[in-house]
Amino acid sequence: MDIDEVVGELYGLRPSEFIAARDTYAARARSAGDAAAAQRIAGLRRPTLAVWASNLLARRRPAEAEQFLQLGRALREAHRSLDAAQLRDLGHQQHQVMAALAHQARDLAGEAGQSVSDSVVQEVEQILRAVLTDEDVARQWAAGSLEKAPSAPVGFTGLEPAPGATPARTPPKAPGGQPAPASPAAPAAPAPGAAGTKRSTRAADKRRAAQLERARAQAREATRQAERADGAVEEAEQAQAEATGRAEESGERVADLEGRLREARQEHRTARTAADLATRELREARAEAKAARRAADTARRALELLSLSAESETDGGPDDGD
Repeated sequence: MDIDEVVGELYGLRPSEFIAARDTYAARARSAGDAAAAQRIAGLRRPTLAVWASNLLARRRPAEAEQFLQLGRALREAHRSLDAAQLRDLGHQQHQVMAALAHQARDLAGEAGQSVSDSVVQEVEQILRAVLTDEDVARQWAAGSLEKAPSAPVGFTGLEPAPGATPARTPPKAPGGQPAPASPAAPAAPAPGAAGTKRSTRAADKRRAAQLERARAQAREATRQAERADGAVEEAEQAQAEATGRAEESGERVADLEGRLREARQEHRTARTAADLATRELREARAEAKAARRAADTARRALELLSLSAESETDGGPDDGD
């Protein structure tokens, strides 16, 4: 059994169809003696509506998906090279493209018979943002086999600037739109109270650095809490999906058993009717047999009387020899 092919097929199904199909494939793998494949398949989680819709987008709109992946590669490269101008331009494109693709995903879901709410569309946008920032997520999404919603990305986590890269600075522009001419360098004249100004600047820098560090710590903690909440949601969704699958399976078994019970009751009624008819026929046959025996007894007695009468007449009649 080709696991990748099975995974691809399963994550192309609507979430409501996932559990039954997954369990069927897992059972086939177990029947074939492939325990590893059975365990891998049985451990697959039912996708959320947002994950399914994003996978559907990658499958049904491959050209747009490839352009979006190229945008992600360009953004990651701009981040590595610290190209501020390119990051601004690509960042503007990013928001427009994500919104357009998320609405395309909703339209495709509707064509597939699955309604999608505005909140799900927002979740799709979060997934697409992770596709832009995370290469592993991008590979899974490109194959249309994203298994779960990635954690909310905070910037380009894990993408370090290239060695020696320095932020690209955009030269100031003159009122006409052309770069402003560089002014000749002039020797800096010491301003009054320069030492005090430097101390104030350093103190302000320290305060800003402390504030920035606190903000970063808060962002990291918020990210961890969001990841824990996402994990709890996924576990709850998995439990709900499994419970729903079990309920559907038990409902099918109940329906099957009820059908069999109805058939058995019908067979019982038919057999009971046949038994009653056979009982009546048996009683009638017994009555007929009894009447026949009485008739036979009567006929036998009559025959015996006739035989006795004939014998007595023969014994008491005139003797022809005298």
